[in-house]
Amino acid sequence: MVMMRRLAEVRASIVACERCPRLRSYCRRVAEDKKPAHRGDTYRGRPVPGFGDPAARLLLVGLAPAAHGANRTGRVFTGDGSGDFLMSALHRTGFASIPTSRHAGDGLTLTDAYIVAAVRCAPPANKPRPDEIARCLQHLDAECAQLPHVRVIVALGKIAFDAWLQLLRRRGVTLSPKPRFGHGVVIRTGGASSPILVGCYHPSRQNTNTGKLTARMMEQVFRKARRMLSQRVPKGVPKGIQGR
Repeated sequence: MVMMRRLAEVRASIVACERCPRLRSYCRRVAEDKKPAHRGDTYRGRPVPGFGDPAARLLLVGLAPAAHGANRTGRVFTGDGSGDFLMSALHRTGFASIPTSRHAGDGLTLTDAYIVAAVRCAPPANKPRPDEIARCLQHLDAECAQLPHVRVIVALGKIAFDAWLQLLRRRGVTLSPKPRFGHGVVIRTGGASSPILVGCYHPSRQNTNTGKLTARMMEQVFRKARRMLSQRVPKGVPKGIQGR
C-alpha cells in the first residue's frame, strides 16, 4: 500500500509539472486549437504519467504523448493509431486485456506490464529538445523507482532507448561502449538482477505505414520479452491495480 501511495504521488507530480515552458505552451495551444476529428472532445493538455500494472516486470518506454492522442486522452499511447498498433501486439502476447486503446475509460488493463514515456508532454513535430529530455529524466527515474519488479525494458524508438541509457548514467551505471539502438537488440545493463534493455521500432504511423515496423515484428519483440521473463521469475510479486 505504501508503494501504491508513493506511485500515486509521483504520478500527481508529473501531471502538475511546468518545467518545460515550450512544451507546456504547445500542449495548451493544441488543447485549444483542436483537431477537427476531435472538435467535441475535452483535451487534457497536461503532462502524462505512466499506465499499467504496478507489479509489472515488463516496462515499455515510449517517446512522448501524441498531440491529439495522449495529450487529449490523458493516458499514454491512447487515442491514436500508434496506441492501437501497440496494444494489439500486447494483447496477442498476453500483456493487454483488449487490442485497442481509445480512451481512459475503455476498460483496457495491462497485466505484468507498465508503460511510460521519456518525455511527458507532447513536443512540436514529435521532437523534444535534448534539454527537455534531460529535465524529464527526473520523472522517469521517480516513476520507475516505484516499479521494483521490472526485469525487462522495451524502448520504443531511439529517443526512448537513449533516454534509458541517460537514466542509467544518472544512477551511476555507464555502459561502454555505448550500446547502439536497433530493433530487437538486447542489452545487459548489469548483473543477473539488473533489468535487460530491448530495442524496438516505435509504432508511429511513419514506421507502420511504410512497413519499417510490422505487426509481426512488434509481436516478436514482446514474445522475446516474455521468454526472458519466464527465465527471471521473482518470488512474492504482488498483483497491483491499474494506474491511470
